[in-house]
Amino acid sequence: MVGAVVYPLSGTADLSRIEAPVTLKAYLLCGFAAFGGIFFGYDTGWMSGVLGMPYFITLYTGLQYNYETGEPVDVPRTEFGLPSSQKSLMTSILSCGTFFGALIAGDVADFLGRRPTIIIGCLVFCVGCILEIISTNQEVLFVMGRLVSGVGVGFISAVIILYMAEVAPRKVRGALVSGYQFCITLGILLANCVTYASSNRNDTGSYRIPVGVQFLWAIILGIGLFILPESPRYHVMKGKIDLAAKSLSQVRGQPLDSDYIKDELAEIVANHEYEMQVIPQTSYIGSWMACFQGSIRKGNSNLRRTLLGSGMQMMQQLTGINFIFYFGTTFFQQLGTIQNPFFISLVTTLVNVLSTPLSFVAVEKLGRRVLLNWGGVGMVITQFIVAIVGVTAGRPEAQNDAAVKVMIAFICIYIFCFASTWGPVGWVIIGECFPLPIRSRGVGISTASNWFWNCIIAVITPYMVGNTPGSANLGPRVFFIWGSLCIGSTIFAYFLVPEMKGLTLEQIDTMMEETTPRRSRGWKPTSTFAAQMGRVRDEKGNANQQEFAPEP
Repeated sequence: MVGAVVYPLSGTADLSRIEAPVTLKAYLLCGFAAFGGIFFGYDTGWMSGVLGMPYFITLYTGLQYNYETGEPVDVPRTEFGLPSSQKSLMTSILSCGTFFGALIAGDVADFLGRRPTIIIGCLVFCVGCILEIISTNQEVLFVMGRLVSGVGVGFISAVIILYMAEVAPRKVRGALVSGYQFCITLGILLANCVTYASSNRNDTGSYRIPVGVQFLWAIILGIGLFILPESPRYHVMKGKIDLAAKSLSQVRGQPLDSDYIKDELAEIVANHEYEMQVIPQTSYIGSWMACFQGSIRKGNSNLRRTLLGSGMQMMQQLTGINFIFYFGTTFFQQLGTIQNPFFISLVTTLVNVLSTPLSFVAVEKLGRRVLLNWGGVGMVITQFIVAIVGVTAGRPEAQNDAAVKVMIAFICIYIFCFASTWGPVGWVIIGECFPLPIRSRGVGISTASNWFWNCIIAVITPYMVGNTPGSANLGPRVFFIWGSLCIGSTIFAYFLVPEMKGLTLEQIDTMMEETTPRRSRGWKPTSTFAAQMGRVRDEKGNANQQEFAPEP
């Protein structure tokens, strides 16, 4: 092979030795990388609180508020708020930025690497925060800041999942990637705590403090990533096998000359060689089009994988969870039956945080499909109960405190069902389902799908539940819609999502080729890629050295 570099790579046919044992270092590396979820969660959480702050409402509407009595002046409490159009724009514009950020991030991650892309995202995010802070009643400047911040969050949210999936050990990959969702919930909780503390301030600090706290997350993640190693699979893709071996040694906590490192690296290289035969590299446009090649009927086609990843993120958003965390405070205010909406939002956020860690164990013990299917059933039941109670005994004119408590209780149970199943598993699936040649773009497209539907929900929801002219004023009836969409999400998971528990990223490729989603739970690997590609040591321990050509 002209121009190829010969690397002494050999692996094993022993399926039990294709990955090094799990060490504390692997947990700590992925745990820190999951910290990127703080960005996503915190930005989701603080906007909900700020939209309900009296000072912020006065700043953008001119409506007055009496801080001594805690009541608005000359308008009913239910009408004291931003117009639906402003809430829609200020909330959804972040998702618009993240959509484009996630798509761009895939290219940048392949060109510069996973770590530099996340660091760039932190810097872009900080620029957006500055624009948000220096705005007063300048809606254009505030919106522009949200847009720029969104691009940064898009970079981070797409590449963090990619990075974690590539460095996490297979036995705990689901649990560690679920840590990303836990950090999202933790970010929402921190945001609610900050907005709760500053909500009654009669100055710009009421909203500038929550925005300013975000700099801390950018500084911690950005500096920390200078210490973390690059993804070994990125180095393999670039043909830098020596650097891949070094990175793999760091993330596995094993010596560089360990047989575990040699065997796992040989497996990664062999899989990459195989995938490069199936997915030939062409032009820039062709590399994007590769994500949509193949038949939708074939489980291992790139098109099927892309639809699985993007569809998974779409269905996750259509469960309605971000309705609670984007507009929960203002929704509870409009109901007119809840005395302290900020506190109730804090309670729902706390439920979200405490429920997510259950997935750390369940995703590896029970598997991805079990959590998605039963979590979907739970969300359907609880959302319909909230809707039915809300339109009967829970109406404002009924003045039924017991019914209101029932609604809040089942909203919390619904959040539990999401946070322990669909929340974390949605991210786990997109990190696992793509082969290495298209992984960065596939994860980018899937994450962009998340933010696209996030944006759609942020745009339309204020009009669905708002009580201003031109809004539908659905109130609790909106939960009939979310419950119906959850039925669709459950059907999607049952028929289209395969079980990937306990498999390496390379074995997942084979599983999707050989079986269907509903039968995938019983699939077991029978050989290694190193054996298939002739990279196995002989009985005397001598390596079959073969060529590995770096990517041009």
